[in-house]
Amino acid sequence: MVGLTRVAQTTASHDLLLTGYLKSNDRSLLSVSRPVTILADLLALLACLGLVQCLMGVIVVRRFAARSDNRRPLEFPPVTILKPLCGDEPLLEEALVSCFQQDYPEFQIVFGIQDPKDPALAILRRVQDRFPNRDIAVVIDPTPHGPNRKVANLINMLPSAKHEVLVISDSDLHLPLNYLERLVAALEKPGTGLVTSLYIGLPPMKKGWAARMGSTQITHGFLPGVLLSRALGREDCLGSTAMLRRDTLERTGGLRALVQLLAEDNVLGQRVRNLGLSVALADTVPSATVPEPSLRTLWQHEIRWTSTIRALAPVSLCGSTLQYPLFWAMLALALSGGTQWTLTLFAAAWAVRATATAMIDTALRPMVGRPAFATPFWMLPLRDVLSIAEIATSFGVDEVVWRGHKMGTNSDARILPMPGLANMDPAVPEISSAGG
Repeated sequence: MVGLTRVAQTTASHDLLLTGYLKSNDRSLLSVSRPVTILADLLALLACLGLVQCLMGVIVVRRFAARSDNRRPLEFPPVTILKPLCGDEPLLEEALVSCFQQDYPEFQIVFGIQDPKDPALAILRRVQDRFPNRDIAVVIDPTPHGPNRKVANLINMLPSAKHEVLVISDSDLHLPLNYLERLVAALEKPGTGLVTSLYIGLPPMKKGWAARMGSTQITHGFLPGVLLSRALGREDCLGSTAMLRRDTLERTGGLRALVQLLAEDNVLGQRVRNLGLSVALADTVPSATVPEPSLRTLWQHEIRWTSTIRALAPVSLCGSTLQYPLFWAMLALALSGGTQWTLTLFAAAWAVRATATAMIDTALRPMVGRPAFATPFWMLPLRDVLSIAEIATSFGVDEVVWRGHKMGTNSDARILPMPGLANMDPAVPEISSAGG
């Protein structure tokens, strides 16, 4: 009996020791997991804020589409379209045809090419043959003027422009038939100095997942972001389209004042506003080809965009990370150890993002005139992760690639010439005309 009592006492003692150890260990685990839990809660809060911004983006897109009117301009001044070309990009012929087909009384198109062997020239000649009565000028001139090759091309083209109303239009834009009309209608409003336009992404192939990732970033990230920023009072010039009068351009300092800049469109908009004029947004939405065939080329293209924004507005760029709620929801899910509530949050965020993309496509379709490529459901988390990675990487990038040419950048978004640029020899420009 005494032996049994001692055994019981010994067992009870061991149980007390084990219980004490477990309680101590639990406290230790709690002290370690509490910061992680708090961090997961903060990440979940960021995800919720991102979803609110996502829904606000849908609202502003729907409002933009609803306010669009078909009021025709009071006057139809002749317009010159400046269309710089560089390389045989996907869907280039289709994009050029949309420019030739504009439903507008009188307009001229000036094309600029810097390399006489550029394959874009053959495509242009083929389209030109289809529209022999169009007023066309083709300027072939490699004079560099400065490191921004697009602006250098425009400088070479400008002397061939006949008309006072100018529109700079990127080569990859697929224009609605009323593109010029809607731009002119916005420009004639009192106090307007420059008119720009939104655009959606257009992947050239249904199976090109990299191009579709780039397309959804433009249509469902960039576009609603621009509208939200305008709701807060910003008036940025979007470089794909810029219509202004020739005298306004001259008052801003002209194109030569922009040739050293990487973000020439942003600076042009700022200088127009400095004249006391506004930067208006036209009621038209072209489509921009997203040609990238691989993740590497998409990364190079988007890093150029992101690095430019970082140079201009680093704080705003950091704030833009709220646009990607799936990234924050995934981090919260991982740090929480896969708890039920973070899993529910991630699934809900995914569903909201997918619904928002579909609603944006539906709202914009009447303005675009073509159905948007639906963004695959599985792509949305990958798109958010890629965007955050690009933002983080941009803070360590000091050079970008544009059309195969490297350009260095600094904090005020100027271009630092790369080796070899100073050795480029200017050549005598060649100008040809047709139509008129």
